[in-house]
Amino acid sequence: MELQQLTNGLRTWQNRREWFFNREHTDTYEQWYEGRYKRAEIWQKKIIGSLVKKDPRIKSLLEFGCGTTRFTRWWHEIGIEATGGDISPFMLGQAIHLFPGDLVLADSHYMPFKDHTFDALAFITTFEYYRNPVMVVREAARVAKYGIVFGMMNRNSTKVVRRRTQQLFGKNPFYITARFYTPAALIKVIDKALQGRNYTIEWTCTGLPKWFPVQQWSVPFGDFFGLYVKFNDQQ
Repeated sequence: MELQQLTNGLRTWQNRREWFFNREHTDTYEQWYEGRYKRAEIWQKKIIGSLVKKDPRIKSLLEFGCGTTRFTRWWHEIGIEATGGDISPFMLGQAIHLFPGDLVLADSHYMPFKDHTFDALAFITTFEYYRNPVMVVREAARVAKYGIVFGMMNRNSTKVVRRRTQQLFGKNPFYITARFYTPAALIKVIDKALQGRNYTIEWTCTGLPKWFPVQQWSVPFGDFFGLYVKFNDQQ
């Protein structure tokens, strides 16, 4: 009975079941990026890197919701020392074999770090799952000194319609609890969370069809967008 209760507890967070507490899904997570999502990953890293490298103050970074560290392992390629954090022990159980840096098991709403421990904090395709996003942004702004990085699944995408349709037929469980944002919707959350702070925001979209003449633009349409909040009140 105790083992069953522990297993049930690991499947629940924010009073709901989440796919990243299911070994059936977490054990195959890396395979997604090695297959059909490989091209998408390349462009996602391009736009995120282009945003963050505009702020030369960023030398260290905490990526929360790091999963198996697919992106966490990449930050060093653009000169940033990364640490990973996640709520899922199943994800981190794989991460420790793939990532040589530091990892922490923790809740994004209560990060176990002192103020300004890192130069920046990143959320890559994980912010969509937070029930209290304002609280998470405020916690990120406490831990990060110079900025917050977001890599987001865009609500302005035909894939969102496909995902929701699949759910109606009992398929694609990965987005049942996800809230999809547009750049404008995310900025509203950020503005509410960071009242009184001096910051600027820059974003760009990608995830466009192969045949499209551009693969990155400043129009709020595409499967994915990157957004960087730069704090101007810190030196």
